[in-house]
Amino acid sequence: MLSPSLEDYLEEIYRFSKELGFVRTTDIAEKLNVSLPSVTKAVKRLNKKNYLNHEPYKNIKLTQKGKKLGAFLVRRNKTLQEFVEIIGSKSNKADEAEAMEHYLSKDTVSAITSLVEFLKKEPQLQKKLLEFRNKNN
Repeated sequence: MLSPSLEDYLEEIYRFSKELGFVRTTDIAEKLNVSLPSVTKAVKRLNKKNYLNHEPYKNIKLTQKGKKLGAFLVRRNKTLQEFVEIIGSKSNKADEAEAMEHYLSKDTVSAITSLVEFLKKEPQLQKKLLEFRNKNN
Protein backbone atom coordinates (compact mmCIF):
# COMPACT_ATOMS: atom_id res chain seq x y z
CA MET A 1 0.00 0.00 0.00
CA LEU A 2 1.35 3.41 -0.98
CA SER A 3 0.84 6.70 0.81
CA PRO A 4 -1.36 9.28 -0.95
CA SER A 5 1.78 11.24 -1.82
CA LEU A 6 3.51 8.26 -3.44
CA GLU A 7 0.30 7.44 -5.31
CA ASP A 8 0.35 10.97 -6.75
CA TYR A 9 3.95 10.54 -7.90
CA LEU A 10 3.25 7.14 -9.45
CA GLU A 11 0.12 8.43 -11.18
CA GLU A 12 2.07 11.27 -12.81
CA ILE A 13 4.98 9.02 -13.72
CA TYR A 14 2.50 6.70 -15.43
CA ARG A 15 0.91 9.61 -17.31
CA PHE A 16 4.28 10.90 -18.52
CA SER A 17 5.38 7.43 -19.61
CA LYS A 18 2.18 7.05 -21.66
CA GLU A 19 2.28 10.55 -23.15
CA LEU A 20 6.00 10.97 -23.81
CA GLY A 21 7.43 7.47 -23.62
CA PHE A 22 9.94 8.62 -21.00
CA VAL A 23 9.89 10.26 -17.59
CA ARG A 24 12.31 12.78 -16.11
CA THR A 25 12.38 13.91 -12.51
CA THR A 26 12.26 17.54 -13.64
CA ASP A 27 8.95 16.91 -15.45
CA ILE A 28 7.42 15.41 -12.33
CA ALA A 29 8.65 18.28 -10.16
CA GLU A 30 7.10 20.81 -12.54
CA LYS A 31 3.79 18.97 -12.86
CA LEU A 32 3.33 18.39 -9.11
CA ASN A 33 4.87 21.74 -8.17
CA VAL A 34 7.40 20.16 -5.81
CA SER A 35 11.16 20.36 -5.44
CA LEU A 36 13.58 18.06 -7.25
CA PRO A 37 14.82 16.60 -3.94
CA SER A 38 11.22 15.67 -3.09
CA VAL A 39 10.84 13.89 -6.43
CA THR A 40 14.17 12.12 -5.98
CA LYS A 41 13.14 10.91 -2.52
CA ALA A 42 9.78 9.64 -3.82
CA VAL A 43 11.40 7.95 -6.83
CA LYS A 44 13.87 6.18 -4.53
CA ARG A 45 11.00 4.92 -2.38
CA LEU A 46 9.03 3.72 -5.42
CA ASN A 47 12.17 2.09 -6.78
CA LYS A 48 12.71 0.28 -3.48
CA LYS A 49 9.10 -0.97 -3.57
CA ASN A 50 9.66 -2.27 -7.13
CA TYR A 51 7.21 0.09 -8.88
CA LEU A 52 9.92 1.52 -11.10
CA ASN A 53 13.56 1.36 -12.05
CA HIS A 54 15.70 4.45 -11.85
CA GLU A 55 19.37 5.21 -11.91
CA PRO A 56 20.58 8.72 -11.10
CA TYR A 57 20.65 11.06 -14.12
CA LYS A 58 18.64 8.62 -16.24
CA ASN A 59 14.98 8.40 -17.21
CA ILE A 60 12.51 6.58 -14.98
CA LYS A 61 11.10 3.27 -16.21
CA LEU A 62 8.02 1.67 -14.70
CA THR A 63 8.03 -2.02 -13.81
CA GLN A 64 5.01 -4.18 -14.62
CA LYS A 65 3.87 -3.67 -11.04
CA GLY A 66 4.21 0.10 -11.49
CA LYS A 67 2.36 0.08 -14.82
CA LYS A 68 -0.51 -1.92 -13.35
CA LEU A 69 -0.96 0.33 -10.33
CA GLY A 70 -0.34 3.48 -12.39
CA ALA A 71 -3.08 2.50 -14.84
CA PHE A 72 -5.46 1.91 -11.93
CA LEU A 73 -4.62 5.29 -10.38
CA VAL A 74 -5.26 7.14 -13.65
CA ARG A 75 -8.56 5.27 -14.22
CA ARG A 76 -9.63 5.97 -10.63
CA ASN A 77 -8.98 9.68 -11.04
CA LYS A 78 -10.86 9.82 -14.35
CA THR A 79 -13.81 7.89 -12.90
CA LEU A 80 -14.04 10.15 -9.86
CA GLN A 81 -13.96 13.25 -12.06
CA GLU A 82 -16.76 11.77 -14.17
CA PHE A 83 -18.66 10.93 -11.00
CA VAL A 84 -18.45 14.53 -9.77
CA GLU A 85 -19.71 15.72 -13.13
CA ILE A 86 -22.46 13.14 -13.56
CA ILE A 87 -24.02 13.88 -10.16
CA GLY A 88 -24.22 17.55 -11.09
CA SER A 89 -21.69 18.96 -8.65
CA LYS A 90 -20.56 22.47 -9.52
CA SER A 91 -17.23 21.99 -7.77
CA ASN A 92 -13.87 21.63 -9.54
CA LYS A 93 -13.78 18.04 -10.83
CA ALA A 94 -10.02 17.63 -10.53
CA ASP A 95 -9.89 19.02 -7.00
CA GLU A 96 -12.80 16.86 -5.85
CA ALA A 97 -11.31 13.71 -7.39
CA GLU A 98 -7.99 14.46 -5.70
CA ALA A 99 -9.73 14.90 -2.34
CA MET A 100 -11.57 11.58 -2.64
CA GLU A 101 -9.25 9.24 -4.47
CA HIS A 102 -6.81 8.28 -1.74
CA TYR A 103 -9.45 7.46 0.84
CA LEU A 104 -11.80 5.15 -1.03
CA SER A 105 -11.41 1.38 -1.09
CA LYS A 106 -11.06 -0.45 -4.39
CA ASP A 107 -14.53 -1.88 -3.81
CA THR A 108 -16.05 1.60 -3.44
CA VAL A 109 -14.20 2.83 -6.54
CA SER A 110 -15.56 -0.19 -8.39
CA ALA A 111 -19.11 0.63 -7.24
CA ILE A 112 -18.72 4.27 -8.30
CA THR A 113 -17.35 3.11 -11.66
CA SER A 114 -20.43 0.93 -12.15
CA LEU A 115 -22.72 3.83 -11.24
CA VAL A 116 -20.96 6.20 -13.63
CA GLU A 117 -21.08 3.68 -16.49
CA PHE A 118 -24.74 2.90 -15.75
CA LEU A 119 -25.75 6.57 -15.74
CA LYS A 120 -23.79 7.20 -18.95
CA LYS A 121 -25.77 4.38 -20.63
CA GLU A 122 -29.06 5.56 -19.10
CA PRO A 123 -29.06 9.36 -19.59
CA GLN A 124 -32.75 9.62 -18.72
CA LEU A 125 -31.94 8.28 -15.23
CA GLN A 126 -29.13 10.78 -14.83
CA LYS A 127 -31.60 13.50 -15.83
CA LYS A 128 -34.03 12.27 -13.15
CA LEU A 129 -31.23 12.27 -10.59
CA LEU A 130 -30.30 15.86 -11.43
CA GLU A 131 -33.96 16.96 -11.35
CA PHE A 132 -34.37 15.29 -7.95
CA ARG A 133 -31.21 16.94 -6.68
CA ASN A 134 -32.23 20.40 -7.93
CA LYS A 135 -35.73 20.04 -6.44
CA ASN A 136 -34.32 19.09 -3.03
CA ASN A 137 -31.61 21.75 -2.79
